[in-house]
This record gives sequence, structure tokens and C-alpha cells, in this order.
Amino acid sequence: MAWTLLSPHLNLPSFSSIPTTTTTRTYWRSRRRARTVIVNASEKKETKDTPAFNPFGFVTDNPSSREAIQLPQSPAEDGNVGQMLYRIEDKGKEYGSRIKSGKLRWFVRETGSPESRRGTIVFLHGAPTQSYSYRVVMSQMSESGFHCFAPDWIGFGFSDKPQPGYGFNYTEKEFHEEFDKLLDVLGVKSPFLLVVQGFLVGSYGLTWALKNPNRILKLAILNSPLTSSSPIPGLFQKLRIPLYGEFTCQNAIMAERFIEAGSPYVLKVEKADVYRLPYLSSGGPGFALLEAARKANFKDMSSQIASGFASGRWDKPILVAWGIADKYLPQSEAEEFQKGNPDTVKLKLIEGAGHMPQEDW
Repeated sequence: MAWTLLSPHLNLPSFSSIPTTTTTRTYWRSRRRARTVIVNASEKKETKDTPAFNPFGFVTDNPSSREAIQLPQSPAEDGNVGQMLYRIEDKGKEYGSRIKSGKLRWFVRETGSPESRRGTIVFLHGAPTQSYSYRVVMSQMSESGFHCFAPDWIGFGFSDKPQPGYGFNYTEKEFHEEFDKLLDVLGVKSPFLLVVQGFLVGSYGLTWALKNPNRILKLAILNSPLTSSSPIPGLFQKLRIPLYGEFTCQNAIMAERFIEAGSPYVLKVEKADVYRLPYLSSGGPGFALLEAARKANFKDMSSQIASGFASGRWDKPILVAWGIADKYLPQSEAEEFQKGNPDTVKLKLIEGAGHMPQEDW
């Protein structure tokens, strides 16, 4: 009786209106559906007046990144983030496997066969990305008769990310030493073709080549700092600032933002998932990048590269394939580099491609 008298004020059903046991579930299910419709209607009305809440709004103003990190309309049963990681954790590992080299494990992509008639190509990525960017080019080159490898540098992608001070300190010397060990494990002994792109560890690929010219058959360079006046992107400048660098390196969408900022295109969500995944999985990749950026001498590397590949010092064929829509490095970088060794360097400008031609075009 008390429930019946109170129900008009509380908008609750009286005992007499409650369905029998056999239909109770159906009744409450319909009540929940009705309530959901009312709530959804109010949410839609509110959306017209105010922008949707974006919990990541403080780290990105890029349209594609905002779209890429939108939470689903309804929560996954076991939690949004856990379900999202579960869905994407196996993405982006085409042609890849973990390779033990010394005390470290590299993630290495491989296409083609050791018996490939045209030789071996090794593709090296730059920071803060990973070898995933070469997946399409690797497939095409293996179809053309090449044996291809593309490792994720230590600290990047799906390779090991040791804590600094425990066997790896992210210096240029250590990157070179570990790369030598990896080539031995992979059986890359005869002169091979080397493809290099990007900043920091990309530049380490070029300085490694300068120290090992007899191991290089041909060299291809895609949008990398090549002159003593090469600009340093804001990301790496921020990483070198005490405290601010620690905050910057933990931005989960740092890699995709860096790619999009240097390109005329935005990444599709399925691609952004892969570049974002290492930084979402743990803080290790961010701190590895932080350490590498702080140990690097960008100006000295660029000067070494400019002088090391100049006429009279380097005689192996070099192809510079340059995305002219690069927002980080101007076309004049490639042109100046070619002028320093015109007999050896061939320049190919790629319209419509940006900082990562292998991803854009």
C-alpha cells in the first residue's frame, strides 16, 4: 500500500502494475530501452549547443587524430581501453618476427628470399616512427626480385626498449654496434643496398654507412637531414627541455601527429593505430625516444653527413628520392646535397609526397 501511495511522486510502479515473474525481464528490458531513448535524445539536443567532450583535447588539434581517438558510443564490456588494445595489438606486424641479437630482441620485417637474384635491401626508419612505414615498398621490392629486411630500431616500434643504464644508453655508438650484431644474425654479409629515411636513428643509419662504405652497394635516401643547416623539428627540441621533455614523450599520439605534420595527408585510422600502439602499450617507447633525443648531437650528425658524402669521399651510387611536400625539410636540402657530389648523387623529386614518401606515395 505504501509503495502504491508513493509511486505517483517518485514515478515508480505500484505492486499491481509489476508484471508476473515470467515476464519481469521483458518488462524491465523495455523500461531500460525507453529510458535510453530519452537519455540519447537529450544528449543529441545538447550536442547541437556544445561540442562533444574530448578527453584528449589538450594534446591534439589535428582533425584526423581527434577522430582516431574518439571513444566508442557504448563502452566495451570489459573496458574501453583494454578492448581497444586487444583489437589492435596484432596490427602492423606484416612480414615481421622477433629476432634475438646479443641481449636484445629486434622486431624485423622480411620479404623475399636469401636466394633472391637481385640482392638484399635493408630499410631503416627514423624517429619517432617504425619499420611499418616500409611494408608496401618491401612487398613491391621482393616481387621485383630483392630480399628485404626492415628492423625497428631498439627503443622503437615492436623491438626491445631497455631502460637506460641497463645495457643500452641510446647513444650513436651503441646503435651502430647493435645494428652490426643484427646484420650478422640476419646473415647480411655481402655488400647490400641501404635505404634510410628520417631524423635521429635515420641519421644514425647514414653515419653507419659512412663508417662502413665497403658494406654498401647502393644507397637510397628519403627525406633525411643532409646539410649542416638542416632544421630540427619542434618535437626533438621539446624533448630536450628538462621536465617538459618527460611530459612530451608520453603523448600517446606523438608518432602519428609527427607523421601528419610532415605530410600533405592525414593517416587513416587503421594506420594511426599501429604508429600509436607502442606508445599506448607502455611508457617505454617514449622514454627511449627521450633518451635518444637527449644523447643526439643533431648539428654534428648533419655536418658529418654533408661532408662524408661529398665529392672525393663517397663513390657509391646514391639515389635521393625526395617528397617535396615535406613540412620539416625543404627541397633545397636535397638539391644542396646533390650539388656536393653531382657525379654520384641522383635526385628524384616526388610530387604529392611529404616527409615519409614510403608512407605517402
